[in-house]
Amino acid sequence: MIRRRRFLQIMAAAAALPVRAGAGARWQGQALGADCDVLLAGPGAEAALAGIPPLLERVEAAFSLYRESELTRLNSTGQLEPSALFAEMLPLCDRLHGLTDGAFDPSVQPVWQALRDGRDPVAARAMVGWSRVSRRDGGVQLAPGQALTFNGVAQGFASDLVRDHLARQGFDRALVNMGEYAALGGPFRLGIADPVAGELAEWHLRGTAMALSAPGATLIGGAPHIQHPQGRAPLWSSVAVEADSAALADGLSTALVFLDRAAIADLKSRLQGLHRVALVDRAGNLTSL
Repeated sequence: MIRRRRFLQIMAAAAALPVRAGAGARWQGQALGADCDVLLAGPGAEAALAGIPPLLERVEAAFSLYRESELTRLNSTGQLEPSALFAEMLPLCDRLHGLTDGAFDPSVQPVWQALRDGRDPVAARAMVGWSRVSRRDGGVQLAPGQALTFNGVAQGFASDLVRDHLARQGFDRALVNMGEYAALGGPFRLGIADPVAGELAEWHLRGTAMALSAPGATLIGGAPHIQHPQGRAPLWSSVAVEADSAALADGLSTALVFLDRAAIADLKSRLQGLHRVALVDRAGNLTSL
């Protein structure tokens, strides 16, 4: 079995732009717990790629759960005067929460912590509720017992930041992978693979972004690592989303694992910037919308 990140990287590399002297360059690293990779074509690529680590340091300093960050300070103290980058994340989460009828909810962190620690998550679910996160006078305040995670959107958010950085430098052909994919130009061939069923389809990105979520790919305390705020079980083995932005694709792929086909089809019909959705059921059947 090929894990989904590795499979996507294999498929991307197989059809990516050539990296040769004077024509382009490649950067590899880590951020937010994910392996990162950027392929960039054009003169001056090396210099442009050198700007990526400082940008990712800002992302880690804002959203990481694995080191001292604005997010860990908010979770430990219950309040924060956010940076501009952190503040930019909040309306994005508002939008995703509304689009998915609450299935996308960054306040599920206490549930994840309970599962990780082997505790019953029922009590933790009483703490969940994005609407209980208060924002006034530029500050953020959590309700008692609350904690946030942006793991369902931060990697896509980072991919968009890097893609925008490269576009501002004048580049028009790049494939950015900060855990989710964002393309400048194209086409770039990416594979869709389910953790159980394996390779099922190929998509070609042209200036768009792609994210894939598989709840059962990682288990926390025997439960799927993607958790619904009210404890609903995932309906899909995998969901892949192509959208204009990697943050939108990332957040939607996280939440759509809990929505039925009719609700997803309705969302796609009315949401500009959402181009394609692939749904894989538990039997390995693929449905494309």
